[in-house]
Amino acid sequence: MRLDKFLCDCSDLTRSLAGKLIRQGEVTVDGIVVKQPAFHINEQSQVEFDGVMLTLDQRNRYFMLHKPEGYVCSNEDPDHPTVFFLMDEPAMGKLHVVGRLDLDTTGLVLVTDDGKWSHRITSPRHECAKTYHVWLADPVHQDAISLFADGVFLRNESEKTRPAQLDILGECEARLTIHEGKYHQVKRMFASIGNKVVGLHRERIGTLMLDDVLAPGEYRELTAEEIAQF
Repeated sequence: MRLDKFLCDCSDLTRSLAGKLIRQGEVTVDGIVVKQPAFHINEQSQVEFDGVMLTLDQRNRYFMLHKPEGYVCSNEDPDHPTVFFLMDEPAMGKLHVVGRLDLDTTGLVLVTDDGKWSHRITSPRHECAKTYHVWLADPVHQDAISLFADGVFLRNESEKTRPAQLDILGECEARLTIHEGKYHQVKRMFASIGNKVVGLHRERIGTLMLDDVLAPGEYRELTAEEIAQF
């Protein structure tokens, strides 16, 4: 493997910056300064940068995070803190969120560097269920159950939503399970029946529930069994 690629894979550095640092003599291989970005290393090579011995862990990473309100689900944002501010992991730039939540929505967020795994969750073809606890401005009427089960037309959409399961928990409180991920879908579904979402919390993705020991802003690695659910 090229030395500059190895340095990128072990850090958040871009390929150009990695090459620049190598040319400046800031990287050693087996104790010797190497200034050629194209220098090839092998599995036994000992690469050191900034006083740290680098290792390339080929394992993909999978995390569950309890998103608090006020954070965005992107790697960078000019106006708001991102959920990655809540995490402390190496090579953070390689991680991405699996299915975003709005700024004011809380709950279960999955984070990984495995693109194929995240695609299985977010692709409409796989119809992965997402369950939300919803608080509303006005009372929820019983007929909303059958309306959502049949599908509703969202504003500027030509097709109905897929069948969704609505459970009424209280006068202005419900649990909704959907099998797609249209833009602001839950809020738009309730808007289509004349109601307004005032609070939204994602409880579950597929069969994976948000760990109830995770406080808002906390995260943990997924177990092998949890990863295999998808």
